[in-house]
Amino acid sequence: MGAVVTGLRLTADKDTGVAVVTLDRPHRLNAVDLTLRDELIAAWRELRFDDTVRAVVLTGAGERAFCTGLDRDAEVPQPNSPYMADDPLLHLGPKSNDLWKPVIAAVNGMACGGAFYLLGECDFLVADPAATFFDPHTTYGMVSAYESVLMAQLMPHGEAARTALMGTAERLSAERAHAIGLVTELTGPGGALAAAIAAAAVIAGYPPEGVQGTVRALWAAKEGAVQRGFAQAPHLVALGNLPPDRQAELFRSRQPGFRLR
Repeated sequence: MGAVVTGLRLTADKDTGVAVVTLDRPHRLNAVDLTLRDELIAAWRELRFDDTVRAVVLTGAGERAFCTGLDRDAEVPQPNSPYMADDPLLHLGPKSNDLWKPVIAAVNGMACGGAFYLLGECDFLVADPAATFFDPHTTYGMVSAYESVLMAQLMPHGEAARTALMGTAERLSAERAHAIGLVTELTGPGGALAAAIAAAAVIAGYPPEGVQGTVRALWAAKEGAVQRGFAQAPHLVALGNLPPDRQAELFRSRQPGFRLR
């Protein structure tokens, strides 16, 4: 490992058994285009076969963002049928790609919208004090469907609902995210990646069979709710999303500023 590909860096330390997957589009706030999506899927599937890697850390390059979801400039082809809508981020995360090695997120800067496809399939989150979490969908006339289902597994219902419904008007601070259990460790400035790697190295030192079985058991505890929620999501998106031109108009007219809570 260690190869550099467009939009993604994947490195591994064979001494510790820890791999680091880095979203590497800081000029686009690590937003996911279709190339990066495909690279992430390939990386998760590659890690399934590498027995020298026993734990994984997921992070974003730069200080401004962990990930800001789908790149707004990405062109997503769609079948000409209301029955076959394609969500470009639906299979983005490690669990969706049958990877049952533990994945720890090191969150720096903004994590919003489609970033929850990734965070929702990580086993726990470590955050820098400057990290913030929000979901812009409702502001732009869009249904937060898949994201809300995953957020509801990560935090208390009221917090997930407020985050989804308040759109861009509010952001969840790292301190608040830690208080409600979304984040398990709040580090010093710039310390999230090192803390996540340290935790991953401890876990990687344990027998992998027991670790991977535990990861699978923990996901089993919530995957039923995720599957039921996801089954409703395409219909809710089709019913509730404004046309793309109206979404773009709302995006252009968005108001600056937000409340940090």
